[in-house]
Amino acid sequence: MDSNGNNGTRVEQVMRAIRQRIAARLLLPGAKLPSIRSFSETMATSKSTVVEAYDRLAAEGLIQSRRGSGFYVAGHLAPLTLAEIGPKLDHAIDPLWVSRTSLDAGNDTLKPGCGWLPASWMPEGAIRRALRAIARSNDSVLTDYASPLGLQPLRQLLSRRLGEHGIEAPANQIMLTDSGTHAIDLICRFLLEVGDSVIVDDPCYFNFHALLKAHRVNVIGVPYTANGPDLALFARALEEHHPRLYITNAAFHNPTGAVLSPVVAHRLLKLAELHNLTIVEDDIFADFEYEPAPRLAAFDGLNQVVHIGSFSKSISASVRCGFIAAKRDWIEGLTDLRIATSFGGSRLGAELVLFMLKEGAYRKHIDNLRVQLARSMEHTIARLKMLGIIPWNEPRGGMLLWCKLPDGIDAAGIAKYGLENGIVFAPGNVFSQSQSASSYMRFNIAQCDDTRIFDVLAKAIKLQLAAASA
Repeated sequence: MDSNGNNGTRVEQVMRAIRQRIAARLLLPGAKLPSIRSFSETMATSKSTVVEAYDRLAAEGLIQSRRGSGFYVAGHLAPLTLAEIGPKLDHAIDPLWVSRTSLDAGNDTLKPGCGWLPASWMPEGAIRRALRAIARSNDSVLTDYASPLGLQPLRQLLSRRLGEHGIEAPANQIMLTDSGTHAIDLICRFLLEVGDSVIVDDPCYFNFHALLKAHRVNVIGVPYTANGPDLALFARALEEHHPRLYITNAAFHNPTGAVLSPVVAHRLLKLAELHNLTIVEDDIFADFEYEPAPRLAAFDGLNQVVHIGSFSKSISASVRCGFIAAKRDWIEGLTDLRIATSFGGSRLGAELVLFMLKEGAYRKHIDNLRVQLARSMEHTIARLKMLGIIPWNEPRGGMLLWCKLPDGIDAAGIAKYGLENGIVFAPGNVFSQSQSASSYMRFNIAQCDDTRIFDVLAKAIKLQLAAASA
């Protein structure tokens, strides 16, 4: 080890690499570790560095040395630790940490980086009316498990709503879930094995990264354009990685706010059919549209596409109710999996959503919400442009705005400065599999009313520019 401690740093890198393989279940108890020679080549380091790393891990009891045979993983299977899977990320760009920070933040914290509407924008009065009506229902509504598929009247209503987007999904091809995330988790459990490949957009909704990490799959990012995924690179990813799933958004893309074009949608479905790829289409922003965007499930007829949605964004995040629309034989298997993992769903939540959707106040709420969002979009774009923060595109609705920071400004640095001042921002690399979005940020325009957000942004940019010129 030299005076700068470089050898120690390399030893720690080797140790971290082994820990990550064990955490990701790529090395199970009793599995033999790579030989010292081969791992030194893999890590591009000396054999003595690998020897020291293995000796330290053995001293910790994580691995065991067997004379004349090599090193083996010791003990029982360690608990799954998502933070140890994959490269170690700075907190500012770690999806799990950003999610925790947003969810734990108190009412005094400003959250332009979160993905939900302010409480004051939600239909509180209508929710209270729904709760009072449900409280007068028979006892089974208040106390019993839901049926395996979920409340039938709600599934019938969802079938009609999907039909408005050209998606033919009878009630028996719809299963209720606890949320959109729960729906994707069930689909991953249903279709994926450890080590399978999954395509996501780059950038994409950051919790897709966290969820797929939990399923221990190989995540492939494909650049997203203003019209959808880059089809040439998408086709190359299909040829090289043979993925099982592609997870994306319908309507407004998260985080970019872009809308899939019909031409890209048709070409995407042809590629999916050619490569036996299943597409999971997340449609949680459906009710925020002025003009309906193309739905892959409408073009495809639920053959290669699984369509999901939820009401966390439009009714209440406290009411956990989502759904899956898929081909009939898959719904059977998904229902069994749902019973095995959570037994029964929230009947109370489903009844509340049904009441809300049937009540005229919900449609009025959505109409008002679209007007509010349009007003906030215009206001936020104007304020950001004054700071040299330019929208990547200007969405035709929704709440999300993907922006390019001034040249030389690092989004992670902005996010750290924001936290020091009680503001949660969403830096671009939280959303990027390739970590190529360090100069971008996502803004929730519904959470940008407070002028302190723009004051802090201005100060953070000024500090970074001053540091760069010093």
